[in-house]
Amino acid sequence: MSDWMPGPDTAQRGEADEEAAAHPAVPATPSFDPVPPAPLGVARTPTGHPGVDARLERLADADHLAADGHTEVYEDVHHGLRDELTALDARPAPAPTPAHDNRS
Repeated sequence: MSDWMPGPDTAQRGEADEEAAAHPAVPATPSFDPVPPAPLGVARTPTGHPGVDARLERLADADHLAADGHTEVYEDVHHGLRDELTALDARPAPAPTPAHDNRS
């Protein structure tokens, strides 16, 4: 004779098996309708540079578009950030030198 007794988890599993046998799983009907866009919830931390922050905020527009519309937003943001970086690299024009005043 065995001293083994079922524990609570074993009893619960037995109940779950009985429940599954009493109610066979009905396969879900697949839906081929597109899922509406949902925000990703990605936080955008301000950088302090207004041009860059505006471009990063533009990324929020992708949250409301279907996946095939994301490319346009991403490309726009990419080009905008590239322009911002290019502007940072641009060297200011040299200041004009004052004309010599040759009064003697």
